Amino acid sequence: MCSFCNQHTISGAQHAPSGDEVRKICSDAYAYIKNRENCEIAFFGGSFTAVPEKYRTELLESVQEFVGNDGFRGIRISTRPDCIDESILESLKKYQVTAIELGCQSMDDEVLCLNDRGHTAEDVVRASELIKAYGFELGHQMMTGLYGSTPEKDSLTADAIISLKPDTVRIYPVVILEGTRLAELYKSGAYCTYSLEEMTGYCSSIMQRFEENGIRVIKCGLHASDNVEGEMIGGYYHPAFRELCESRIYRDKLEKILDKGSYRIHVRNDLVSKVIGQKRSNINYFSLKGINIKVVPSEQKEELNVFKIT
Repeated sequence: MCSFCNQHTISGAQHAPSGDEVRKICSDAYAYIKNRENCEIAFFGGSFTAVPEKYRTELLESVQEFVGNDGFRGIRISTRPDCIDESILESLKKYQVTAIELGCQSMDDEVLCLNDRGHTAEDVVRASELIKAYGFELGHQMMTGLYGSTPEKDSLTADAIISLKPDTVRIYPVVILEGTRLAELYKSGAYCTYSLEEMTGYCSSIMQRFEENGIRVIKCGLHASDNVEGEMIGGYYHPAFRELCESRIYRDKLEKILDKGSYRIHVRNDLVSKVIGQKRSNINYFSLKGINIKVVPSEQKEELNVFKIT
């Protein structure tokens, strides 16, 4: 069990599902999801390739009838970097698994050790190369703000992930949950955290670097959950954390080009809320600096066009 991990709280699951339960879930989804070619069946909430092979096979066999043809486009799993080898990959390929996400968390061996991960950064490199060689879509999951880490170490983790060229990435700022070793460290004062504002800044920078390198960020922050909110005692949780990060990206872009004064900013329609910021956070931020901005929706192709009002 890793220092930060309480899978019962994160996933909301109270027991491991049987093949029949999984088949029922997929059957129900198959009936009401019409655009199935854009959907996947996903086994998350643990390390899928670390469970006993017999149970793993039971789960995979239970969903085969729902994949391909008019069904879902494939199967996505998450697992540990040290639970991947050739025989496992051959089995996953046989059962129509198409995407594998590795819980890297950090690419700093000291941070991995301090958080009881039980694997090394080299395990991530080896597993990533194998997964790509077998033709799977590769995903990485990283955590920011871990015990023993720093913004600089998190940045180096992002660099290492970029060098491995995964197709997708998830960024999870640490949430400290009751019943974990991280909670004990936090309560004792041995583990200190940054402010949510600081962590939003770090994550927005990392998110931007991934996207600039062609790596799709498919998640930023834990999903909204009553379980998480009820058990959280510290860390960085917000039900719209990704939106906070995206707004911060546009705030930083604007800050580089705006001086004091008034501006009209023409913004592509799909980006209006991100530029304004949650609860008008960007508007208010610039107002305190003597910069007044009016955001105008536009059909333009460019993200932003800035006009100073004289």
